[in-house]
Amino acid sequence: MEAFKTISGIAAPMLAANIDTDIIMPKQFLKGIDRQGLDKGLFYDLRFNADGSEKTDFILNSAEWKGARFLITGPNFGCGSSREHAVWGMKQLGIRALIGRSFAGIFNDNCLRNGVLTLCLADEDLKYLSAQISDPETNHISVDLENQVIVTKNRTFSFDIDDLKKEMLVKGLDAIGLTLSFKNEIIQFEEAYFSANPWQKIS
Repeated sequence: MEAFKTISGIAAPMLAANIDTDIIMPKQFLKGIDRQGLDKGLFYDLRFNADGSEKTDFILNSAEWKGARFLITGPNFGCGSSREHAVWGMKQLGIRALIGRSFAGIFNDNCLRNGVLTLCLADEDLKYLSAQISDPETNHISVDLENQVIVTKNRTFSFDIDDLKKEMLVKGLDAIGLTLSFKNEIIQFEEAYFSANPWQKIS
């Protein structure tokens, strides 16, 4: 999994409340046997017309916000069904962090497992950041996860994050990778346990 240390880029506002996973990744893109092409499916009904052409009024199609690395979101982003495809699609499109008020629980977990940072900010900080990135002149930010700061054109402010979540993202570890980082300790435990309880060891 790709590590997240310091990432800079365009941030786009998607401030509506309760944007669910059906909107983020519509059901017709769940049929594939692999993850290919999910970047096209991301926000498909918002991004594209029936003939496949881009909708000019959608924020991620706008020249000033195209190629965004961050989304500034409204409350309860990612609610609805548990489809992990929603996060896979964001990652494929290049989105590496979501910054908002709150995120649905399973969606939030899926983000962590796939290297997408989710940050919850205080209302005052989020209001400031939303205003900044809604202006194409100031929509470029940097997120420094190691030092826990967000840098905008006119301000730098800090954020809180769970230590384990930070470690996993900075090191590029999913749950399996985190477990394997304790491989030596696991082997030592197994050896000591089966030495003391040899009848439990399966040959």
